[in-house]
Amino acid sequence: METIQSTSNQTIKNLAKLHQKKYRDQSGEYLIEGEHLIKEAMQARVLKHVYSLEPFECGCPNTLCSQAVLNKLSAQNSDARLVGVCEKKEPDIHDKERILVLNDVQDPGNLGTLLRSAYAFGFPSVVLSPGCADVYNPKTIQSSQGALFHVHVEKADIEPWILEARSGGYTVYATALQAYSIFLSEIRFPQKFALVLGNEGTGLPQTTIALCDACIKIEMSAFESLNVAIAGSICMYEALVQRSK
Repeated sequence: METIQSTSNQTIKNLAKLHQKKYRDQSGEYLIEGEHLIKEAMQARVLKHVYSLEPFECGCPNTLCSQAVLNKLSAQNSDARLVGVCEKKEPDIHDKERILVLNDVQDPGNLGTLLRSAYAFGFPSVVLSPGCADVYNPKTIQSSQGALFHVHVEKADIEPWILEARSGGYTVYATALQAYSIFLSEIRFPQKFALVLGNEGTGLPQTTIALCDACIKIEMSAFESLNVAIAGSICMYEALVQRSK
């Protein structure tokens, strides 16, 4: 099996461009790293090619590379051993009764964590505003721990989406500190609902909050607010607990 030794190899140079969003958008491809993510991508049938130090059974083409080449493809600080090329492909999700809606969540780590929690707690559909971080950013992918392959993600302008969702029978909850906000423990989630989370610094706009059916806040013994990924995960977990009763 031939080994690519040089970082000047044209294929490697083209793949390295996938660290930039515009090239991911143009090609419809993105990079992943590590055995766990590659195995998740295999199961989701989005894996196209694997570049590795040693032969790796992956059900798709596998090219051996030098450490320098793998490090050029890697977005991590440590030496890479496995890098995969995946195609952008949304999973076929039929359960859309619980939807996570994110408005301008800009940190890729927060977005990835929320995708991971959405998959773990039974929110298979996620709606992102145009101002959210890129789903295929390496930090988003790493933080999602493979959840990206199992949730359906769509982009939409949030306020028109809320109006359409409510007309379609969804109850829409904003997470915001308002005078009339209801404690999470007092909420009884209906069968069809959407949970809307806002930007890390500014939260949800008042115009967005006004379109929602109710506002949720989380009981705390200290501090006024939580990191958006933590707050969203707590709300989704509570919804899962209620469904399990």
